[in-house]
Amino acid sequence: MVLAAAARAAATPLRRTREALDLLEEAQSHLTAISRPAAAELDAVGMVALTAAYTAAYTAAQAQHPALARNFAAQAEQTAHRLAHAPDTTNRPAELSAQQCTLYRIGIDRELGDLDTALAYAAALEPATLPTPERRARAATDTARALLAADDAAGAFAQLRLVKLVAPLEARRPSVRTLTARIAEHRPDLPGLAEYTRRTATPGPYR
Repeated sequence: MVLAAAARAAATPLRRTREALDLLEEAQSHLTAISRPAAAELDAVGMVALTAAYTAAYTAAQAQHPALARNFAAQAEQTAHRLAHAPDTTNRPAELSAQQCTLYRIGIDRELGDLDTALAYAAALEPATLPTPERRARAATDTARALLAADDAAGAFAQLRLVKLVAPLEARRPSVRTLTARIAEHRPDLPGLAEYTRRTATPGPYR
């Protein structure tokens, strides 16, 4: 489980490389070798699969082989189903859930260019069930990116308003401020956009 956590942490900045997938696949192989995994192991292996799916969405999309990313996502969804029915004697809150899988699928399918599927997952997501404000902000950010890619700048901006509402510092992340600028390029006339841009222009504690 320590290996799984380390692999996920290391894979995030390396997600555009094959090395990231190698790390995640190694961690997954160790976890799936457990014959009777407890809830904690299921949680870990499912989150490794989700991270691998997101990582593969970058590398597989570039190679035009989206099946790898979707296969990892499907593994995570199956594990989430097992986890939901697994006894937990540790009272440790699980990170993996069906809604967490849905959240990841928004970004995965958007990265693969399947905007209809990405937006279908966004519509099915219930953000209130996600465990933290940061996860709810990520849901809104990923949905905004998918909407902007579908030429719905107004819808994308509505999602960015949600980011600022649920986790204000997230709206100041450089990547989110870049998304705000892209929306402004498409629709500078959107009511409230100039004020939103001004209020989120100062970087938060992220680099």
